[in-house]
Amino acid sequence: MRALQLVQPGEFRYIDVSEPPPPGPGQALIRVHRVGICGTDYGGYLGKMPFYSYPRIPGHELGVEVVAVGPGVTHVLPGDRCSVEPYINCQTCSSCRRGFTNCCENHQTLGVHCDGGLQRHLIVPARKLHPAPELTFDQAALVETLAIGCHAVHRSSLKAGETVLVIGAGPIGLSVIEFTRLTGARTVVMDTNPQRLAFVRDNLGVDETILSTGEGAEGKQLESLTDGERAHVVVDATGSHQSMSQALQYCAFAGRLVYVGITQKELSFPHALMHRREISILASRNALSADFPRIISLIGSGKIDTRPWLTHQAGFEELAAVFPTWLNPATGVIKAVTHLE
Repeated sequence: MRALQLVQPGEFRYIDVSEPPPPGPGQALIRVHRVGICGTDYGGYLGKMPFYSYPRIPGHELGVEVVAVGPGVTHVLPGDRCSVEPYINCQTCSSCRRGFTNCCENHQTLGVHCDGGLQRHLIVPARKLHPAPELTFDQAALVETLAIGCHAVHRSSLKAGETVLVIGAGPIGLSVIEFTRLTGARTVVMDTNPQRLAFVRDNLGVDETILSTGEGAEGKQLESLTDGERAHVVVDATGSHQSMSQALQYCAFAGRLVYVGITQKELSFPHALMHRREISILASRNALSADFPRIISLIGSGKIDTRPWLTHQAGFEELAAVFPTWLNPATGVIKAVTHLE
């Protein structure tokens, strides 16, 4: 069976791997049809993802079909179309016992800590499969990306009528925007890329955007939009330590700042500003199991329109050559998906 392995940063290699054995108790054998490419994959390729290990078969945004199930599995059957929750948690550590399965102390994400979906067949814990009969395989592969935004907005405790500033209009920022809109909050988006800001205006119905030029005018623009109040919630989805260090200044008094992007570098900001405004700083990691069926339902009912998301596609055999081109912002990639047919 062919697989695509990231040997080390910047180096892909097609390899042959053994077909998986029959699924054991609580397991399922899946056929991978679609693999979404996300910032984690780009970070792994560039050597900038702090949790990545090499060599690794990437792929954690998966649209799959169930091939076989092991003993004790009843919620999915062979032939079912599913989205995969790729966060493999141990179920026994303190975090898992308290319900925080997204930050399990022994956490393994498919395609990051252990081999993922850039191979035709894969064994996974069946509890990580979420049936998506009304979704296409492309849509099923998008669920995990949306789940990241869903969890970040949940962490923020955003309410209708509040103002939220989303910094970064890449795929994770877009997933955040989908859920800020569902809360009834006022959404403002900031990015350095005018193409991405045009995308959120034209496709996500966000009228208020701020182009970040690095010249320090962004704060004044936000104050102008909010009558000097700034944002009740700021979500930084950039993964840039410079942006993450500056994000505090955009928070209103008693505001909340959520970091959903990841950086390996240290953050720096004045404590006096945080203290004076009594700002809450939160991290958001992965998502919870309950987010997946909710998102599947939202897509199925049309409340989330996935059509604008899928901007680039590639076949499995061409992915190694095409992947580096998607790192160039000029290509306009929002979400790229790979077909394993």
